[in-house]
Amino acid sequence: MASPSQRRGVVTGAASGIGKATALRLAREGARVLAVDVNGGGLAELEGEAIETLAADVTDSKHRQTIADWADGAHYLVNSAGVVMVKPIFEITVEDWRRVQTINAEATFFLCQAIGPRLAAGGAIVNLSSSSAKFATTVEVAAYAASKTTILSITRSFAYALAARRVRVNAILPGIVDTPMQEEVLEKVAPMRGLTADEWREARNRAVPLGRGSSADECAGLIWFLLSDEAPYMTGQAINFTGGLVTW
Repeated sequence: MASPSQRRGVVTGAASGIGKATALRLAREGARVLAVDVNGGGLAELEGEAIETLAADVTDSKHRQTIADWADGAHYLVNSAGVVMVKPIFEITVEDWRRVQTINAEATFFLCQAIGPRLAAGGAIVNLSSSSAKFATTVEVAAYAASKTTILSITRSFAYALAARRVRVNAILPGIVDTPMQEEVLEKVAPMRGLTADEWREARNRAVPLGRGSSADECAGLIWFLLSDEAPYMTGQAINFTGGLVTW
């Protein structure tokens, strides 16, 4: 592997939340980063000496090809792009289901497929799953939870497929994280349960043994560990990052 200052990595969903924090963390570690998001405006503040930005839709095969071409010989891929849909479970339509699966699971699969074989030997991929893949009590995001469970299978499959090239593939399962997506869930689910957003936020935090949510920067720290040379013997793993909310 090249030294950190010579390495390159792709981060999708980089305009906000965990993706943004991860792009910044990789840049601080010395890597050259391609920050990708459909929200081109949200990428503007990331542009800099160590970070290139690309406004692209990861559900579009042509856009994925553009990303893969940049990533030829790169060292890292972080699949953070995703969407949450808040809707009562008995009202989810086929169109709803397909949209969430396409953005969250299908794009992750095909980016791993396109980029994994082109990463430098000894490189690494981290896929963003969610604690909802295991802890499904928030049924208002059932389609999202199903897509994040699919990502666990995708991760395991590519861990086997890329092992001969020493490319490691792992997933993290964040729990309650202070991101715009989390705020969207709070604002939409709380009234469905007859609560204010603050009331539900407090109730969720009480359920976490550590008593709080995490920051996006904390998640980025775990992602960096899994990408780095500090985790050379880890592949095919699904790492809970939930403050003890999920322990299996």
